[in-house]
Amino acid sequence: MIAFSAAAGYLLAGPSPAYALLDFFKKPEKQVPASVGERQQQEAEAAGLLAEARAQQSQGNGGRASGIYDSILKKYPFTQSAAEAAYAKALIVRETGKLQDSFDAFQKLIEDYRSSPRFADSLGQQFELAEEAKGGKKQRSVLILPMKMGSDDVIEMYRTIIKNAPFGKFAAMAQFSIAEVYQDRGDKDLAVTAYQGVVDNYPNSKQSSEAQFRIGAISNIAAQRSEDNSNLLATRDALTSYVATNPGGERKMEAEQIMSQVNEAEATQSLVVGKFYEKQGKPKAAAIYYNEALKYGTAEASAEARDLLARLSQDSPEAMEAVGNQDFTVPAASDLRNRDDYVGPPSPELAKLSEKPKMRADQDDFMPIPLQEPTLPTRPGTTPATAPGTLLPPVPGGAPLLPVPPAPGQGAGIPPQPAVSPNPPVPPVPDAPKP
Repeated sequence: MIAFSAAAGYLLAGPSPAYALLDFFKKPEKQVPASVGERQQQEAEAAGLLAEARAQQSQGNGGRASGIYDSILKKYPFTQSAAEAAYAKALIVRETGKLQDSFDAFQKLIEDYRSSPRFADSLGQQFELAEEAKGGKKQRSVLILPMKMGSDDVIEMYRTIIKNAPFGKFAAMAQFSIAEVYQDRGDKDLAVTAYQGVVDNYPNSKQSSEAQFRIGAISNIAAQRSEDNSNLLATRDALTSYVATNPGGERKMEAEQIMSQVNEAEATQSLVVGKFYEKQGKPKAAAIYYNEALKYGTAEASAEARDLLARLSQDSPEAMEAVGNQDFTVPAASDLRNRDDYVGPPSPELAKLSEKPKMRADQDDFMPIPLQEPTLPTRPGTTPATAPGTLLPPVPGGAPLLPVPPAPGQGAGIPPQPAVSPNPPVPPVPDAPKP
């Protein structure tokens, strides 16, 4: 009766009866040791209990050991032995086969003792538990494996691992496993998004290249099941990126083979769509799809696409503007200009013939005719003054260089030439002027 009155008096004195009642029955929280001596005392007591618990566990008394571990966590939560006790207790829980309980036990250690050396070990244990919950080891092939837990619960495990250490060594593997879970249950869009998360967030990880390949493979399967052209484009983009970033990758040949199949499928589909638009009277749209088939198709598909484009350029020349002036349109355009009903611009050769001559408007090497006759060459040793009006001076003796026409009444012929002495007289040298 006295205790009840005291409790009632406490409730009336408090600001709020509800909160006061909770505070009255709430156990006091463990306080951090205030002094060095108190800390050392707790460390010694916790270490003794930890050694006792390990001895009991080694003797096969798991229940007794688990109880001692709980005592350490309750009495000495701020000691180094507490983290070891939490890790040992989580291992005992894991032996029971309860995946979710074991995962939660390691999660408590991670949340309460992040600076403990057991932090990384606990992350590894969590990843192994998530893998077991997913259904076993990761498979390279696309297989649907039975789940020991619900897929959403497994995904939540992997997300918790990533949250615990976003840049740890298990983060990329956990993100990749999330994508695999989505892929196994047939969620194509979520799987592609999860794989893309590996590529974007962990580009230097071992899982990045495989995730890039998986994106292309999933899109390729979706393209085979539907007529959506976006799946073909997604497949080509993903596998092209894979080959570019992994020139020596083990999946390179497989990726190139898939891309070849994608190109062939897209070319076949483009031919069908192009023919449809041509029948609907839409030549520009048909030309676009024929051009796609020409670029990505096999030899047979490309040849068919070229023939269709050549015929289309003859029947509807304006449709070729949609694909540009390419080589396959030149022969068809030439034949079109030779038709009797053609009224368009002339061919380039005829256009050149019909052009009028143009006046020179720019400076070039053309030189005008000189107004004065240039100086003619003469024989060395003479000047034009000694023989005016001649190109060359006369020969010695005054004989003409050319035949002289006969005078009236005389026969034609060359007049006799005077005899020339073999040793012509040398003119005297004038005397030098006297000084």
